[in-house]
Amino acid sequence: MRIIIHFLIFISVLSCTETKRSDSDLFSLGISLGTVDERLLEASGIVESISYPKHLWTLNDSGNPAEVFLIDEKAQTKLVCKLKDIENRDFEDVTLGIGPDSTKNYIYVGDIGDNLSRYKTKLIYRFKEPLISNEKEIEISAFDTLQIQLPDGIRDSETMMIDPVSNDLYLVSKMEDSVHIYRVPYPFKKGIMTAEKIGIIPFYKITSGSFSANGKEVLLKDYDNIYYWNNEREISLEKLLQQKPNILPYTREKQGEAITWAQDGSGYYTLSEKVDGKLGKLLFYKRN
Repeated sequence: MRIIIHFLIFISVLSCTETKRSDSDLFSLGISLGTVDERLLEASGIVESISYPKHLWTLNDSGNPAEVFLIDEKAQTKLVCKLKDIENRDFEDVTLGIGPDSTKNYIYVGDIGDNLSRYKTKLIYRFKEPLISNEKEIEISAFDTLQIQLPDGIRDSETMMIDPVSNDLYLVSKMEDSVHIYRVPYPFKKGIMTAEKIGIIPFYKITSGSFSANGKEVLLKDYDNIYYWNNEREISLEKLLQQKPNILPYTREKQGEAITWAQDGSGYYTLSEKVDGKLGKLLFYKRN
């Protein structure tokens, strides 16, 4: 009987190990699609366009102009959107979601970083995804400003995600030993909104995250790893992130602060800042 029990335990452990390994092997190592131009020295945040497949929106973080760049799949800049009369305190992430006009796609620019703990209110700028034309640069003067405070004090954050199913917005803090997760329910109100703290997870220096287009897969990354959750049971994000993630392939970037799913689910992209004189490369990790 003892031999049979040990055999069954062995089979169970082997099965779980193989399942985990299979999940982690769903994606190939990253391949470089191209190098961004000199204007994207501190790329922080990336999201694939809904209106223009294989094009991605990205931006620079603090100390740079208040601009959002559209790059193609070879990392070549196609359009620069300049936000009128806006200071880039610390742009850290960019995502897409719905807005006041349900027939349009909206870009959300997250001025959410705060290394020195100076800002009580995080600012998120929302504007309609513009049309591509022959112009290389356009000015964005029509935008909304969302104001968000955290319920437990001032915190640095670099991760902003919108759930495509609920349309709720999520922020993840960065500098704790265990990062904090916050939710802002849709529809977003005027004036200052207080986010709901929904959990703490045992990760450090989370720099970016992304929901898949169907909302069932979630990525978070730090400087060394990409963490993956598959929400097949469609549980809440707070419960999902309490589960142990799989570690996905990552071609390590020294200053990698951006990740996003491909809209068609074929894989995910990462992008890095300029480091040691080398501009960031757009990397793609294909689903096997």
